[in-house]
Amino acid sequence: MHGKNPIRPPVLDDGQNLEVKSIFATLQGEGIYVGVPSVFVRLGGCNLACSFCDTEFEDAAVMPLADILAQVDRLSRNDDGVCVRKLVVITGGEPLRQNIAQFCEKLLANGFMVQIETNGTLYRNLPQRIDIICSPKNTGQGYMPIRGDLLEKISALKFIISASENNYRNIGEVGQSKYNIPVFVQPMDEGSAAKNAANTELALALAMQYGYRLSLQTHKILKIE
Repeated sequence: MHGKNPIRPPVLDDGQNLEVKSIFATLQGEGIYVGVPSVFVRLGGCNLACSFCDTEFEDAAVMPLADILAQVDRLSRNDDGVCVRKLVVITGGEPLRQNIAQFCEKLLANGFMVQIETNGTLYRNLPQRIDIICSPKNTGQGYMPIRGDLLEKISALKFIISASENNYRNIGEVGQSKYNIPVFVQPMDEGSAAKNAANTELALALAMQYGYRLSLQTHKILKIE
């Protein structure tokens, strides 16, 4: 974490096995589906090493697709065996580093909604009925435009905001205007109460000034995974 994760290249295979860090039931804590009961599938490895990354995803194990689907189905059900967690969030790491196309197709065929959280630097040919949430990263010389083949499929952009990191004090134009993509601003979690409070204040000010949507990490507020 925090810039120390090794950079992992994209995986070129048939997608019958995936590197999985964890699969768990929770509430979606951020963005367009905040508060929705969900099953998260956290995949291992990322093609970036962001200094502010707050997620551990390197300790992953290879799992057959059938086993992943079985776990998702089990975790989607309540104590009465009823499927109540109908949103599957595929996150990481960087989920598009792996060939998740078949995984997504099977989830959709089984009646799930699918949301992917990506940094926007990689592309996979995925089914249409998927919500892609992109969190652009700043190279130090500004935000790089999101690749065009991905941009037109993005449901929302989530910009991380920091009052102390110059690269993340505001959002950038990465192509959202062309497609009228909703923009969320989310305070960076820097592991410091004082910094986090300043980040929240700045994100709120940006939302009020420019009409962005404020995203808070409610799962951390609720102290759930």
